[in-house]
Amino acid sequence: MSEVKIFRVTGEIKKPNFHTSFKREIRALKTEEAVDRVYKEIGSKHKAKRFQIKILRVEQISLEEATDPIVKKLTLGEKEGVK
Repeated sequence: MSEVKIFRVTGEIKKPNFHTSFKREIRALKTEEAVDRVYKEIGSKHKAKRFQIKILRVEQISLEEATDPIVKKLTLGEKEGVK
C-alpha cells in the first residue's frame, strides 16, 4: 500500500472580475492527484474553469511544515491508527 504524502500547491485564479492567489495543502499519493484535487476544489468553490486556474508550484512537504489543522489531524490519526 502506498503512503499518503502532503503537498502544498500554490497558484492563482484569473477570472474577468476576480484575481487572487491561493495556497492549498492537500493529502495525495502523487503530484498529479494533488493538482487534480486543487482544480476540483478551487473550481467548485469559485466557479472557475481549469484554464482560469494557474498552478505556479507544487511541493511535497513534511508533517511539521503543514499549517492546515485538518491535514495535520488526518495524517497524525492515520499514523496512530490501525497497525
